[in-house]
Amino acid sequence: MTRPAIGLTLGPLLFHWSAYRIVDVYARIADEAPVDRVYLGEVVCGKRAPLAAHALAEAAERLEAAGKEVVWSGLALPASVRDRRAIAALAGTPELVEVNDISGLSGRGDPFVAGPLLNVYNEAAARELIGRGCVRLCANVELSLEAVGAIARACPGLEVEIFAFGRVPLALSGRCYHARHHGLHKDACQFVCGWDPDGLRLSTLEGRGFLAINGVQTLSDGVQIADIGPETLAKAGVTALRLSPHTTDMVAVAAAFRAFLDGDVDGAGLQGRVTALGLPGPVVNGYLHGVAGMAAVEARP
Repeated sequence: MTRPAIGLTLGPLLFHWSAYRIVDVYARIADEAPVDRVYLGEVVCGKRAPLAAHALAEAAERLEAAGKEVVWSGLALPASVRDRRAIAALAGTPELVEVNDISGLSGRGDPFVAGPLLNVYNEAAARELIGRGCVRLCANVELSLEAVGAIARACPGLEVEIFAFGRVPLALSGRCYHARHHGLHKDACQFVCGWDPDGLRLSTLEGRGFLAINGVQTLSDGVQIADIGPETLAKAGVTALRLSPHTTDMVAVAAAFRAFLDGDVDGAGLQGRVTALGLPGPVVNGYLHGVAGMAAVEARP
């Protein structure tokens, strides 16, 4: 039986990691992970960008030498003049880039990827971006697979990624939750978000995990695993699954998803292999099934 050709991508790092960890992780991705494309760049907090710049540049060289496609991602919530300049500089490059804030389209005439932090919730919005040069869309995480399929059918030729693994990025704020949690001001945050390399878990008064914070970002407590079968994904127009970097073994995560897409394991097998690696939260997949995002719905073929 011929399986649909669905690729794997590694999304931009959402968390604040040390330069050493960044170089080490991406070296393994370059040499061992079955991913086709890797997105690099700071998308959450512009203050962190200079600290990771050298390590990410080194990672890009290693990845490209290994035959991986590298796409640079832009900030999603510019908060300063420096942030806006960084977005403008990225917009001015002729290479394929990922846009996560609409200001990144200003003056851009070259192809781009629409990131999941843009608000693209319907066919009309997707067509507008296509008219501006969008060639690939990483669908917003709140969209069901049915909604993603409707966009794909209305936009033939558009490549479509879905967020398949990781804590789900939900919102960004002008305030830094991590700094506030530690009694610090955002402008003197001491980069305390780096103390929680998979995000800081928030619990309800009853002690139940609810959300996670990552500097100015809010994420799900649960870890999404998109375990919908490859035939169903292909029918919905999905061309790639996006894995979000976490401190678990991302090479093993990528291998598990590749085995799933190749039909070597089913959805339950995928979940088993990934959860055995150790995750920062419970498995969720509700949004893809059109229900609450924190739900865990039984896999379908």
